[in-house]
Amino acid sequence: MSTLRFLTAGESHGPSLTAILEGLPAGLKLDLARIDRDLARRQQGYGRGGRMKIEKDHVDILSGVRFGETLGGPVTLSVRNRDFEHWTDRMAAFGNPAGEAVTAARPGHADLTGYKKYARKDIRDVLERSSARETTMRVAVGGVCKAFLRALGITVVSHVTKIGGVAIDPSHVDPADILGTDAPLDPDGLNCYDKDAEERMKERIRAAMAAGDTLGGTFEVIARGVPLGLGSHIQWDRRLDARLAGAMMSIQAIKGVEIGAGFAYADQPGSAMHDEMYIDGTHVYRKTNRAGGLEGGMTNGEPVIVRAVMKPIPTLMQPLHSVDVMKKEPVLACKERSDACAVSAASVVGEAMVAFVLAQAVIEKFGGDAMTDVLAAVDAYKKRVEEDW
Repeated sequence: MSTLRFLTAGESHGPSLTAILEGLPAGLKLDLARIDRDLARRQQGYGRGGRMKIEKDHVDILSGVRFGETLGGPVTLSVRNRDFEHWTDRMAAFGNPAGEAVTAARPGHADLTGYKKYARKDIRDVLERSSARETTMRVAVGGVCKAFLRALGITVVSHVTKIGGVAIDPSHVDPADILGTDAPLDPDGLNCYDKDAEERMKERIRAAMAAGDTLGGTFEVIARGVPLGLGSHIQWDRRLDARLAGAMMSIQAIKGVEIGAGFAYADQPGSAMHDEMYIDGTHVYRKTNRAGGLEGGMTNGEPVIVRAVMKPIPTLMQPLHSVDVMKKEPVLACKERSDACAVSAASVVGEAMVAFVLAQAVIEKFGGDAMTDVLAAVDAYKKRVEEDW
């Protein structure tokens, strides 16, 4: 069985971030500008911190692509950290450490647990890798996966649905208007398609910034054009809803995931919540999509809808009470350059992770060493599914 996998490497203030994506078929056309556009979307958003003014992320592809097409081998992607020039003495791979060690752990971060688990003497050895800066490479990988999915007629988009208790009115949002990569870049936008709600979200963010506080929220990822039958009910680890939930939960600061109606299922009887089926000739259709495009661990042909909640960023300009891990005494947590709100950025990372999981599921089901093989297999499968009915 063919598989798609990726690894990322690099530290927040190291020289660069890297990812290796393995398992793509040969002959996939890539547009570097579209990947860079997603990287820019990850950096935009009202409430972002000073780091976004320093880094202007651009991806370099170092292997696996020739003249704009994949070759079938591992694709290596790299993004340079511009800020490394200011951190060379503190983040050098060799030599003697410079600067003071970070010893004031931050509640809500990996600081204390990582410090103890890996037996370090400086919390910076933990926070540099646990930082959400790592998601830069997830977005780059997701950009490649979205190119693969687009070739099959599948698009993945996202939008913010709540920040700081301010929620959108779903009746004000037409899913067809949600553009993903093709949306205009807006440094002060929130990837929110209810403009009235967006302005109220910004008011909450301004109030949080003034108080030295942070805000979290929720976002939704929608995948359109997904064929019926990705994933499987046969084994627990092949259920696609489980894999999507795990991928979303792997994003820094994500604390909850729901698919389709999600937790709303707890409030209503089955008669009000399941998606009834109707038939028009030989075509089966549904009037609702509360299942979020997944039934029995498999896609059912409806749009896949995944929602996630991001906790408020735990690095506060008004630090929380904590402990000094070296002195073993109470202190206020350390402060790193941070954002007041990064839910819009998380929504772009969510797109990337959903795109990866769907691309992985497509390759597992249809295989193929070349894009021509994948496209032929998908077309034959869709024809068979229709004819069998």
